[in-house]
Formats: sequence, structure tokens, C-alpha cells
Amino acid sequence: MIHKAVKHLKSADPVLERIIERVGPVSTKATRVVVFQSVGQAIIYQQLSAKAAGTILNRFKALFGDGLFPSAEQVLAIPPEQLRSAGLSRPKANYVRGLAEKAAAGSLPTLQECDTLTDAEIVQRLTELKGVGRWTVEMFLIFNLGRPDVLPVHDLGVRRGFQIAYDKRKLPEPEQLERFGEKWRPYRTVAAMYLWRAGDSS
Repeated sequence: MIHKAVKHLKSADPVLERIIERVGPVSTKATRVVVFQSVGQAIIYQQLSAKAAGTILNRFKALFGDGLFPSAEQVLAIPPEQLRSAGLSRPKANYVRGLAEKAAAGSLPTLQECDTLTDAEIVQRLTELKGVGRWTVEMFLIFNLGRPDVLPVHDLGVRRGFQIAYDKRKLPEPEQLERFGEKWRPYRTVAAMYLWRAGDSS
């Protein structure tokens, strides 16, 4: 997929072509971990820098002793205050606990179920969960399921990368980025990967 994506993006957008040439290959390998873990990690990363979120995620996993992401049952076995001791805000601690309740009850879709659903169907289903917005589901689609055509237009890193790459005076509005990104279909995920890298390398 990555070779087809790069070929398409280069032919569709000369600015992105220059970024691709400068950055080189990117990985789109999906992690394919259980839905509870992937969405839970995305909740922890909401509205934080990758560095800060990574620190909190490690502290969160350390609460359970083995350094691995806990099961839903393990999360439910400790008080919410203990989750907050890892650095989670009160709302995020509640969201993770609520997600664990859904997982323990068997209410979350399995990876196999997700494979039968469209991106839009997964967005609709998972955003019904408290604390799970569109950005969180988009991170799940990109990094856990490896879906090829996801453009997270509200992501600050993607917007910042676009601003830098296209030499804009201000950040693009999500609607503007959505319209511009039509030319990148059906490989908007790879375009987003390169915009992230463009922002990182500035």
C-alpha cells in the first residue's frame, strides 16, 4: 500500500512530493492490539504532547506492576484516585474507567468486528463512548487498524505540518484542510504521516 500511496501523492501534490523526498519512507504498520488498549492509550494522549503523554502512559502501566497495558478488569480493580496518581486528569481517569466497564461487559467491538466495518461506522460506534471523540477514533483507525484513508483534520500536528509545508501564515481550519485533502484520497493516512513529519522537522 505504501508504494501506491507515495506514487499517488507525488503525482497529486508537488508540495507533498518534496516532503516525501526529504523525509523518506514512513511506516504505516498497524499495531493490532485489543480495542480497549488502543482506545485507552488514545484517551491518555488526548490534548498532550507525545512526550508528556508517553510519560503518563508509562506511569499508568507501572500502576499494574508488569509494565504492560492492563486489562479492563485490572483497571476496575483499583480506585479512580490511583489512576490519577499516574498523571491522568480527573476526566481522563473517569473516561478510562468507563471504557474499562464497557470492555469488561463485552460492549466494545473486537478487532475482527472492526474489520467488517467502514471507517464511518467505527467512528459512529466508538464516539458513543464518553470521552471518545473523533480524533481519538481516528488515531485508532490509523495506528491500530492501519486504515489507509484517514485525515485527522483537527490534529494540531497535522495542521502545523500543513502550515509549514505550504508556507501558510496561520494554521488551516479543519474545514480547509478537509477540502484540500480531497486530492490525497484514497491515501490520506500517508499524507497525514508526512505532514506530522513536516511539523517535526521544522
